[in-house]
Amino acid sequence: MHGKFCLIIRCENSMVSVKTTLQPRCLEWARERAKLGTSDLAQKMGVKEDKVLQWERSGELSLAQVERLAHVTRTPVGFLFLPEPPIEKLPVADFRTVQAQNVSRPSPDLLELVNDALRRQDWYRDYLISNGGEPLAFVNSLSVNNDIVGAAKRILSVVNWNPDLRAKAGSWEVALSQQVDAIEESGILVMRSGIVGNNTSRRLSVSEFRGFALSDNYAPLIFVNGKDSKAAQIFTLAHELTHIWLGLSGVSNLTQTYSPDIATERFCNSVAGELLVPLVELNDQWNVNLAASDQIPHLVKYFKVSSLVILRRLRDADYIDIEEFNRLYTDELIQFNKPSAANSGGNFYLTLRTRLGKRFTSALVASAIEGITPYREAFNLLGVSNRRLLIKLAATVGGVA
Repeated sequence: MHGKFCLIIRCENSMVSVKTTLQPRCLEWARERAKLGTSDLAQKMGVKEDKVLQWERSGELSLAQVERLAHVTRTPVGFLFLPEPPIEKLPVADFRTVQAQNVSRPSPDLLELVNDALRRQDWYRDYLISNGGEPLAFVNSLSVNNDIVGAAKRILSVVNWNPDLRAKAGSWEVALSQQVDAIEESGILVMRSGIVGNNTSRRLSVSEFRGFALSDNYAPLIFVNGKDSKAAQIFTLAHELTHIWLGLSGVSNLTQTYSPDIATERFCNSVAGELLVPLVELNDQWNVNLAASDQIPHLVKYFKVSSLVILRRLRDADYIDIEEFNRLYTDELIQFNKPSAANSGGNFYLTLRTRLGKRFTSALVASAIEGITPYREAFNLLGVSNRRLLIKLAATVGGVA
């Protein structure tokens, strides 16, 4: 049964209050979907917790409260009037697991993020085709049955990850930026952000996902959760890059460098490990006279990866046994899961370019200025509000991809 309306007229002050009765389970679903407790929702709604509990028992709210609830929980208002809560699914494959269990419910933030990325990918694909672009031969050129070392070499034949630049990079951010630039030069869109859109109050959750890949023959796209540590972002970037070579779109959370249940994730993690820490190079850096735990800081600094990736590669090379791996892995896991520090400000336009990627941003800005893409569409895709901001962004992004 759908919600029903009840009109209440207060004659003493000529106010008209319209109320509706919704299905309580839809109200509870909206709250849980937004990962809010009853007290959290009450605070955001500006009411007492008892009022929220009453709503979820009776389903009776005013229309103004329904609209406010939809806004607070980021739920399409029509969903609240359904007879049953809808089953929302990601528009791409879901490879996320937590302790070997599939994650069943994506958050509103993740759903919006993936759908926004798909819209941008659609625009960029059309842009390339209209300008005579050709499909990328490397997309969907690998399978999970390929040899790991061979797969990594095939990727590196296209993506120029210079090991000398990586080793000399003065910071994690520099190493990450170098890798992003190399990937974008190959024709792949790379977007990194820790928030939804430009809304700094909607911070992404590292525990929910670390990144996703949207495979496409013309406009493959990688998104990396910018709230993650820089070392973790570097691994996610390599993992999602392998997804593109497999031609498989999907969302990952990569809570472990070994994934025991999903063949695709196992393969992507293995190739990512070889991309970032080639065994041949690891052998050159390994000191047989030192304990593994004493060498980890040097190897982390040299390869610009997390200690968890180093541990994985040491295990792959049989430099440590499974017992030592598990012990050291447990010790290092807390550091790996430590989120990146919040961005305290900086240049809005440079930040936006990072969030949307240089390749996409420069192409869209140029298309809008040339009159090919309507300004309103460009504003919507970029997340800016007027032409003045777009012109300033144009000065920041420089040349067109």
